[in-house]
Amino acid sequence: MSVLTSPRGKVEVVHCRRTESQDIYCIKNLIRKFTQKLFGRLNIIYLLEKANLAVTLCNDKEEIMAQATFVDYPNWNVSNQDSWVSVFRELDSEIPCTPLNTLFLHLFVAVDEYSVGCCREITQSVFKAVPELHFIFLIVPSYMSLGSTLITVFEQVGNIPSLTYDEDFTVHICHRQKHYPQLHIRRARVEDHDDLMPIFLRHDMLLKETYGEYFLAELIEAQDEENHAIVCEVEGVAVGFMSVCSRVNMQLLHECFDLGPFHGLCTPHPDDVLQPPEEQSVKGNQDAELGTSNHSSPKTVEEPREPVSPQAMESTQGRITEEATAEELLSAVHSGNSSEMEDIENLSQQSTVSDTDGRVSCLSLASISLPKETSDFRPIYKGASAAFCIQLFCIEEKYEARSLDFMNFVFSLFPDKNFCIISLPHLTPEFALIQNFVKIVPFNNCTLEQDLYVFHRAGLLKSIKIRLATLLDTPGVENLVSTLMLNKSILEDLKQYNEARRDHDGTPMKAFVAEVAEQIVGIAVIRDEMDVEYIRSHYNIEDFIYFSHHQREEHGHLYHFALNPVFRHYTKFFLKEILRLGFKSCLYYPVYPQAREGKFQNSSAHSLTSALHYLVPVRPRRQIVYPLEKLGINAPSKAVSKDPLSYALNHTNRKLTLEPKITVNAKIVVVGASNVGISFLETLVFCSHLKFSNLTLISTHGLPGKRLLGTEQRKFLASDHCFQDRDYALMSLGSWVNVVVGRMTAIDRAAKHVVLSKEEIVLYDHLILCTGQQYQVPCPTGADISQHMTNREIPNSGKQRYTDKVPCNHFTLNDEEDCYKALSWIRSNSIITEGNVIVYGNTIDTYTTVETLLNIGVRGSYIHLVQPPSNSTITCFNNYSVESAAQDALRAAGVTIYCDALLAQWNDGRYPDPIHSACFTTPTKPFRLPCSMFFSFCEKNVDYETFKALNDACLVYDGRLVIDTNFHTNDIAIRAAGSLTKFSNKYYSNEWTHSNFSSKEIGFQLAAAMLTLFDPTLEPVTEPPADLDRLIPMYKGAKIQGGILPGSYHYLHIAKPAIPTPLEVQMAQPNFGLEIVTGSAKNGTYFRIHINKYKMVETITCLSKEPFPASNYIRLFGQHEQLLNNLCNRYEDKLIPDLYSYFMEPWCMALFHDRFIDLRKELRQILTSKEEEDLPSIEQLARQIEDEEINLKEKPGNYLKRFYQETIYKSLVEKSILDYLHYNHYHLPMYAWPGII
Repeated sequence: MSVLTSPRGKVEVVHCRRTESQDIYCIKNLIRKFTQKLFGRLNIIYLLEKANLAVTLCNDKEEIMAQATFVDYPNWNVSNQDSWVSVFRELDSEIPCTPLNTLFLHLFVAVDEYSVGCCREITQSVFKAVPELHFIFLIVPSYMSLGSTLITVFEQVGNIPSLTYDEDFTVHICHRQKHYPQLHIRRARVEDHDDLMPIFLRHDMLLKETYGEYFLAELIEAQDEENHAIVCEVEGVAVGFMSVCSRVNMQLLHECFDLGPFHGLCTPHPDDVLQPPEEQSVKGNQDAELGTSNHSSPKTVEEPREPVSPQAMESTQGRITEEATAEELLSAVHSGNSSEMEDIENLSQQSTVSDTDGRVSCLSLASISLPKETSDFRPIYKGASAAFCIQLFCIEEKYEARSLDFMNFVFSLFPDKNFCIISLPHLTPEFALIQNFVKIVPFNNCTLEQDLYVFHRAGLLKSIKIRLATLLDTPGVENLVSTLMLNKSILEDLKQYNEARRDHDGTPMKAFVAEVAEQIVGIAVIRDEMDVEYIRSHYNIEDFIYFSHHQREEHGHLYHFALNPVFRHYTKFFLKEILRLGFKSCLYYPVYPQAREGKFQNSSAHSLTSALHYLVPVRPRRQIVYPLEKLGINAPSKAVSKDPLSYALNHTNRKLTLEPKITVNAKIVVVGASNVGISFLETLVFCSHLKFSNLTLISTHGLPGKRLLGTEQRKFLASDHCFQDRDYALMSLGSWVNVVVGRMTAIDRAAKHVVLSKEEIVLYDHLILCTGQQYQVPCPTGADISQHMTNREIPNSGKQRYTDKVPCNHFTLNDEEDCYKALSWIRSNSIITEGNVIVYGNTIDTYTTVETLLNIGVRGSYIHLVQPPSNSTITCFNNYSVESAAQDALRAAGVTIYCDALLAQWNDGRYPDPIHSACFTTPTKPFRLPCSMFFSFCEKNVDYETFKALNDACLVYDGRLVIDTNFHTNDIAIRAAGSLTKFSNKYYSNEWTHSNFSSKEIGFQLAAAMLTLFDPTLEPVTEPPADLDRLIPMYKGAKIQGGILPGSYHYLHIAKPAIPTPLEVQMAQPNFGLEIVTGSAKNGTYFRIHINKYKMVETITCLSKEPFPASNYIRLFGQHEQLLNNLCNRYEDKLIPDLYSYFMEPWCMALFHDRFIDLRKELRQILTSKEEEDLPSIEQLARQIEDEEINLKEKPGNYLKRFYQETIYKSLVEKSILDYLHYNHYHLPMYAWPGII
């Protein structure tokens, strides 16, 4: 906040922020004729799209006072954007301008009365926001003066001609030193104590309380060769302090952190052990060769691995020598262990990993597999320490952006040290100094509550230059990428660029190198993005750009990016230069999914980019399922409607190159890869302005969706349509989340860690429990059927837990891994051709499992569906028509159905492994069945190990884990959600739990509750009124279930969240509404829609022999029947014989569009806002009629309709709809609008 005073004495409190799209109207109003003469006639939207930095100055009422736009190349076309440096060097050789330290002012507007103060405030803010910036150039026609405002900060340098205009242009410059200068750094003196103590005390009293009032003076006095104290001063006053020490506990660092990319922070020594022993080395080389050939690493599941971060992956391993000359410092640190780097790359490519059981699991960017052994090789460094550490650092907030100014002076104090390190508690917010350091990856077994950061001496060099690659750069690039697994791909693309400038298919390509002191320290290869229409239609890229303002050739595809970790803090600069020199405005980087049946989807063409965390993930868009044959020539183009490619898209553009992300280092651990947990992680990952560096998922089988099979395995279980196979590939959560394969067995709340099944621990700051409920192994009652016992005679001893060994042919299916094992067992044990299969349970999963068994070839006569007595009067379908159709199909297939049967014994009470027979009791007489395979879907409950971990941790458990409305358990650091939980009894709502709601919505709301802790852009949460804090939240998302039932019926049921009630009871209610049904269940043409009393779609049930677009129908939920083309009237007039055909008609495609909800909100905004001063809004008018404030001579509906048609509202609504159709025409070409006919 700053205060501006006008010449007339008026005062305004102002602050700077990034320019937003809604500012454009106000910016246009501030443009004067003089502005146009200075900067030309500008398209403001286009300018903001191509600007690197746009700053708006607002007052405390959020009124715009001024705006300035900065670009990294000159305006007025005085030179090409890729060659301006030489032009400006010729203009004045004493100005050392480079692309790193220079920006150009392309627009400045301000409120006239405050323009001088606004100009100075914006200039200071820009220099503060961009620490590397030293010069701002302003170019205006030579016949123009700068006026009274800009002249206060700019001074003339000279004149240059334009490439397109006849007249010359004058160049003006603004220097950093006059607005936000570099700090003067010197050794600390005792006299600085009084200046510095207030700064320390503002941040923390702990030092004073621990070491006394004069600890700082004592620290300054204690300086020697190993300890130094440094201050920065402004106008003779110390405003910052740093204490450094050359004594570093290298042994502890080597034990806890993966320092291989930096040679252990030691000088090279002949006795360094950088390779594993001979036996391990041979084995490692074999793994490496395998990894190169087929991207797999067969032992990864069994052997320990360290977590891998993009920082480690980008390591390009040079060697540091003892002499600290600039040239020698530039080669990155070399561990000498090429197989180690290939292992890192094996992990980074999302490879397929198999263990001895044939189980397949996948690793991605930062995945961790729990080790069975702990003997992984780690290098041994014998050389002297090459690092010193920062012990204490503090600086006045006003000057924090200049923190890096300390480093030149500090390194001069230790001429024999090449690394500066600092360790911080991991919850410390990332401050300006740390943003230039590289965060080191800890080992799995590291229990330090500190993060380690490293900065290399060469990182101070500002002479980094980005340029197009040449043939002479090949040896330097070879040396740079020699240890990367995909180095051949990089070098082949570099060779292709040097030879042809085009890819083999003719696509233009460019290769860029980063060069420092004539050494290659970075390489990037891009191609023109040829699939622009597909990206626009399948990804929410328009969250980041105005697509229409970017030419087709301005979209680039990033294929390779490698940068020496010493210069990691120049990653964004490298990307910015790629855009400038390549004449691009956008870059895209895809992350392809894991192996599909042993083959990769083009992933080998992309080397893993270390720049991933500097890009933003782009959300995929939900697609309409088009009836292409019915649409004919009105169908979307093939680029839009073609089969979707499964990859996660990451992006950057010119606007993002100078926009920082807020790093969140808090350790957020999610237990359970349920839909709630995945939705929670998805929400955090797609917060583009936040970077969560410590997200961890603990799951029995890792991330779901890694098989991407889409075949019979997925049909064993019904689907809730929260996430499909393709959704996991489009999210690529493995790129952002550490995955720990294991099972939680205990929680240590005091030490804040989770204990896993192999006694590994995972530390947390925030623990999220989303384990859900699973089908459990049923416990036989033990009844002896030879005594002809009935269910009534079975003693009711309560629910007992099965504790014996689980038989090898007994299966409880809870996830895709269980389904895969069951299918493998079926095929390897000849179950298809012989052997009885018992399916025990009465859930929808029993029906889908039976259908899958029939589908893979098991004869119906060998399948026995045994249904235990139900605890509820409501069946799994709650629809007699659907249920009778499914049971008729079962009987037609020869499947035997047993009702109200309780499991009594396996193998007549003898040893149950394997199961050869199963005995059941019924209300009448018992029966015995031979058994080759037993599926149990009897009951879902909380896994016993999970319950024991929660109970032993003293978390309140009352049948479920007890939470409040903010997801908190009785431990403030532990939250929980999903079917694992129940609301506290204080809410008096035991019938409502998270199980009643959509799992995806629960996960989103959980993330939203967490984001208030980390996102400074969110408004602080206000406490609810006292009378509302006892109300549970009611979520509105649809509850969905679907699957393929016996008889190959495709089933879908969509309903609002509700307490389960029999359908007959619902229909008997006086306010039930209307039921619309077409077709019949037995014929496989059943389609039922329930319209509630408010004319909204509340329930949809489909049962069809033919596949149908379920994702389309899900979009119908919650829509008003009039939006469905007056559905009720048409049905009453018998104009709708078949709802399946009805919803394939072209008119309804817009309803299925992902942005239709935005159109609805926009139209509602029009009708609720007062568009003209003398007219009420439609909403106000409706309220007046409701309150009888208006005497009407006609029906209220007719009056409102006439008012709407005769006022401005009709034209506004029509314009909004037409704009929507025009903007989304690539998805909705079947609609006509004025001008196309």
